[in-house]
Amino acid sequence: MDDESQRTTDETDHMHHGEDAHSGHRESHTEGQSEQSLLETEAKPPLPDEENLSAHSQHDEHDGHGGMHEGHEQMFRRRFFVSTFLSIPVLLYSETLQEWLGFSVPAFPGSEWINPVFAVIVFAYGGVPFLQMAVPELKDRSPGMMTLISMAISVAFVYSLASVFFPTESAFFWELVTLIDIMLLGHWIEMRSVRRASSAVDELAKLMPDTAERITDDGDTEEVPVNELSEGDLMLVRPGASVPADGIVEEGDSDVEESMITGESKPVSKEPGDEVIGGTINGDGSLRVRVGATGEETTLAGIMRLVEEAQQSKSQTQVLADRAAGWLFYVALAAAVVTAIAWTIAVSFNATVIERVVTVLVIACPHALGLAIPLVVAINTSLAARNGMLVRDRIAMEEARNLDAIIFDKTGTLTEGEHGVVDMATVDSVDEDDALALAAAVESDSEHMIARAIREAAEERDITAPDAADFEAIKGRGVRASVGGNEVYVGGPNLLTQLDSEVPDHLQRFADAAGQNAQTVVYLVREGELIAAFAMADVIREESYRVVDALHDLGVEVAMLTGDSQDVANAVADELGIDTVFAEVLPGDKDEKVLELQDQGNLVGMVGDGVNDAPALARADVGIAIGSGTDVAVQSADVILVQNNPMDVVRLVKLSKASYRKMQENIVWAAGYNVLALPLAAGVLAPIGILLSPAVGALLMSLSTVIVAINAQLLRRVDLSLPDLPGVTPPTDAQTAD
Repeated sequence: MDDESQRTTDETDHMHHGEDAHSGHRESHTEGQSEQSLLETEAKPPLPDEENLSAHSQHDEHDGHGGMHEGHEQMFRRRFFVSTFLSIPVLLYSETLQEWLGFSVPAFPGSEWINPVFAVIVFAYGGVPFLQMAVPELKDRSPGMMTLISMAISVAFVYSLASVFFPTESAFFWELVTLIDIMLLGHWIEMRSVRRASSAVDELAKLMPDTAERITDDGDTEEVPVNELSEGDLMLVRPGASVPADGIVEEGDSDVEESMITGESKPVSKEPGDEVIGGTINGDGSLRVRVGATGEETTLAGIMRLVEEAQQSKSQTQVLADRAAGWLFYVALAAAVVTAIAWTIAVSFNATVIERVVTVLVIACPHALGLAIPLVVAINTSLAARNGMLVRDRIAMEEARNLDAIIFDKTGTLTEGEHGVVDMATVDSVDEDDALALAAAVESDSEHMIARAIREAAEERDITAPDAADFEAIKGRGVRASVGGNEVYVGGPNLLTQLDSEVPDHLQRFADAAGQNAQTVVYLVREGELIAAFAMADVIREESYRVVDALHDLGVEVAMLTGDSQDVANAVADELGIDTVFAEVLPGDKDEKVLELQDQGNLVGMVGDGVNDAPALARADVGIAIGSGTDVAVQSADVILVQNNPMDVVRLVKLSKASYRKMQENIVWAAGYNVLALPLAAGVLAPIGILLSPAVGALLMSLSTVIVAINAQLLRRVDLSLPDLPGVTPPTDAQTAD
């Protein structure tokens, strides 16, 4: 199987821990192959951009892969509408339907050819693709849905054509075209539901700039494509620009935003000798960086490889409908052979025997079975979307009901991803609100994240900051301004050293306690006197307390992954009551931590929002992205929480259970109908005068489809309101599906 087919198969299936993984892989393998070969005659993916980075080019196959699923959807949609339109004359001129429904249509010379001619066209256009997709199943000796469909429509087609030239009791033209139409509809619904744009690596590649400013030997700069950079080149990274390649800072100092790569929740200060990573965002300073790695050797390229490997390494899950179809294929063949032998012995070989055998094989066709799963998936997707969950992988939705452990990224998932004032202390003579107003005034002209946090804290308390003048940023120490005629400073410990300010005992104890909780402390100094201290930390989301309690009550282990320090991670974990903490981990280690829990026999879900979470999201059995996260995190995930509420993870599990139950019910009904109808079609009750005619068999087959459709619709009534769990605030009302 080629790489494109493998990725297609991996995309439509998901991780499964069980004995059927190998058989599921084989079955998905054949379906991926057959659908790909069919699609190649319909559409071709766009050619890659030759000027892109090697990393871009490497993932062009994924673009074709995403286009392949979209092509499948469009192909089945087009064939469904064309075939349905061409089926109308067949239905109108069907004598059986005219008799049942009590209508008639005008006859004219040649009207007797309408049914066979249009049926042949529908078979050639809408039915032959199923025959093509059955070939790999037969070659692989693993008959499934395509084989069963192909057998039924082929038998109905041949028998009906024969009836044109050799008189028989009835033909199957209307059954043939409606069967093909329903199967095309089922595949269209399925492709629309499971289509998953594989643009995760492409989104990663977009982090890299297209060009870089290379410094020449004479000190000038020249703009060159990033793929022309070589190890040892010196490049200029201007304020606010993306770093073009991994390297070492040779000159300049600046804060670099690395959260999308390392998970570090605040910008990292860079000075000569420090490493920078390609794809990160430079802050306010200018840097001269000596290139250390380019192309496939960069950290970002490594993350991209991890995402691809994780997506491709997922083993296959065998869809219940395919499994049932495989069993039904053998049952139908056996029933047909037994029917032929028994009727030949009873009445000798004649047209009646052929009619009985054909009836058995046609009734075996999975009208209801073909819609049993796609209808539930379509309703499931709509219901999930109405409740803030975008389902991108149906197998992941099925697996969510069995999750043993859920890993949360810290920054931006359990926390807000922004620093805030979490505590403060003042000297006895200063009120907290006054101190906060003074600090906000000094920070009014600064765009530093600490300045924003102080201003937001003042706004939350409805504090109006006084006017400040003569603002000055003191590099590496803090800021200074004149407020009400007083010289006021805000900054960290280095500021106190410069000002030679003494720290009162109770403020020192406050600072020590904050340090133990991995919180940053900034000080407020007025006219040389230290009057207040503020503890800053990445603010924990209110929902995080509730989601951990809820998952514990459901028996699910909660773990946390972060690139932050162990102290920061432990402080957050202790606050929330998290079971397992993985701190100071790089993107590759996050992927390994997911594998570590999986190797313990756990079905693992991963919730994250950043580029650094992408490999872990792709590796997890169920990848869940916070909707406000980066595009790459969203594209690597199986489910996106659109409303950015981690509590929707609980809803996800509940919907998964309900949807899977409906799928099982539909499979049981659809397959059960065939199991009961086949013996009647074979004539086991003929001795007592009960014989299922082809027309009645077709009617029962349609009735079975209606019942499956109605049962799928009942999924809309599932109650997705969250249970009353300890620590869980009553949720807003769940929404029904459209």
